[in-house]
Amino acid sequence: MEPGGNVYREALGNGVAPDVQGVDDVMNGPVLNGAEVQLDNFVGAHAEYNEEEEERKYFRRKRFGIIKNLVAASMGGMLTYSVFLGLLQMQLILHYDETYREVKYSNLGLQNIDSKMLMGINVTPIAALLYTPLLIRFFGTKWMFFLAVGIYALFVSTNYWERYYTLVPSAVAIGAAIVPLWASMGNYITRMAQKYYEYVNYKTEHVEEQKRAPHGAYNSYIIAFQTVFYSLFNLSFVCAQMPMFFFLKHYLSDLHHTLFAVQHCGTNSHGILTGFNTTVLQRLPRSSELIMVESVLMGVAFLAMLLVLILCGSAYRPTEEIDLRSIGWGNIFQLPFKHMRDYRMRHLILFFIYSGFEVVFVCTGFALNYGVCSIGLEHMAYILTTYGLSSAVCCSLALSMLCLPRQVPLLAGASVHAILLIALFCWEPQPRALGEAPMLYLVAALWGLGSALNKTGLSTLMGILYEDKERQDFVFTIYHWWQALAIFVVYLWSGLPMKAKLSIILATLVAAVFSYIWMERKVAQLIPHRLPKIPKPRHKVRGYRYLENDSDETDSEREEEEEEEAAAAEDEEPGGLQGQPRRRNKCAFEQALEEEAGDHEG
Repeated sequence: MEPGGNVYREALGNGVAPDVQGVDDVMNGPVLNGAEVQLDNFVGAHAEYNEEEEERKYFRRKRFGIIKNLVAASMGGMLTYSVFLGLLQMQLILHYDETYREVKYSNLGLQNIDSKMLMGINVTPIAALLYTPLLIRFFGTKWMFFLAVGIYALFVSTNYWERYYTLVPSAVAIGAAIVPLWASMGNYITRMAQKYYEYVNYKTEHVEEQKRAPHGAYNSYIIAFQTVFYSLFNLSFVCAQMPMFFFLKHYLSDLHHTLFAVQHCGTNSHGILTGFNTTVLQRLPRSSELIMVESVLMGVAFLAMLLVLILCGSAYRPTEEIDLRSIGWGNIFQLPFKHMRDYRMRHLILFFIYSGFEVVFVCTGFALNYGVCSIGLEHMAYILTTYGLSSAVCCSLALSMLCLPRQVPLLAGASVHAILLIALFCWEPQPRALGEAPMLYLVAALWGLGSALNKTGLSTLMGILYEDKERQDFVFTIYHWWQALAIFVVYLWSGLPMKAKLSIILATLVAAVFSYIWMERKVAQLIPHRLPKIPKPRHKVRGYRYLENDSDETDSEREEEEEEEAAAAEDEEPGGLQGQPRRRNKCAFEQALEEEAGDHEG
């Protein structure tokens, strides 16, 4: 049979008798040749295609993508801070040694450079509240995260050539990037939790129609995602000790040499390790070895950049990014200040400050005046490793918020720290006493438990209280700005007696707990909070090709804005015109059509 023959005759020629219904369909319908049959089979609906199954597979791939984003962002942040803290620790130890300074850099004044570098890192974030939301809205959450990680990598690269004009400017850049990095990370993790919820519940009406989710719908996902993030990120305190374990430890003198003139440790100490020996190195490391270590750190920093760049997806859709920018740069600048008028934010400020106090205190005050002062500089890495492992493991306890009230983790962490602060206030370990090591490791582990509950609980609470995607960069900026101010205060009080430092931290903690309980009481009493209105995106601009119909505004926001505009219009209209319908403003697309029609008529 020739190709293109009649289908009915082909069936008869092959000895196959078609059924009557098939004959009627062929005789009554259009006659198809072989090519048309093949085309119909190719472009027509596949008999085995299951739309629901394909949709389910699509959203499963989307959920896997969100998990990939979460792990990549957590690993990128962890590697970035591992490199930063490890390099800074190694640099300060080497520059402290008097022999190293004289032999390597003569009269360069490395101690003076280090003090200016620390000042740049701690002082610059004071101004971060002014520019952080602008940068995040301008670059986008993911790209701000990537740029901040790149600035940390820049700091590593400047250590190849240690001079004033390399170290100090890079330290100032680090200080300028601290708050944007943390604000973008907090915003990114919270958005990933919300998007995961949307991909799990893609069949619900409010997700399909892009309406606002019911209050509290995101909570369980935010708790889980923040827990995973901090569990991975807190490992940075462990990884930061790798240069000490594998390189610097072999050059350090023992405690009998470095602590020879130290008289008091712990609660009776003043400043930072008064009487510590000015030479802490047995022999000087070779320049080639230093370059090798710095190259490894540079490679890890570059890996962190690649993780964020390649594996982290965007936090918002492109149209959402445009909506976030289109409210006006003046409004973006003002909104962080306006959010601080919310009583929930004001009551949490003391907890933000304490969060900055405690993490810097355990890495400096406790690790040096209690740990190094008692068991030597060569054991400091073990103390910080114990703290990091404990905080990473204990972050999983924040999952208790899934079945217990959200106050439990924060108050439990605060209780642990309060007990430890009182114990440290009464404890004076003996200098050069290795027998104090078990107690020091126990305190470091318990402090890591409190820190894990504090950090995870606060970030989760911010995501729960402020669910709107339009506000998250503002609230996380406020949180980490106050935390940066607290770190600056710790930098200023470094010369105070240990009892004064412990008293300030304990008083801040007690005040923060009472303020937080008061806030939760107000929320339970349904006292209305004051949230600033997010301005409507400005889309109706002539020649602007992004039309309002493509906006990602939620329907509830759109309805509220339309009601407010209608009410304002009624107030402004004259009395005789109130009953008449108002002429609708034309969008740019309609104006262009009218102009084109006018040109054709002309």
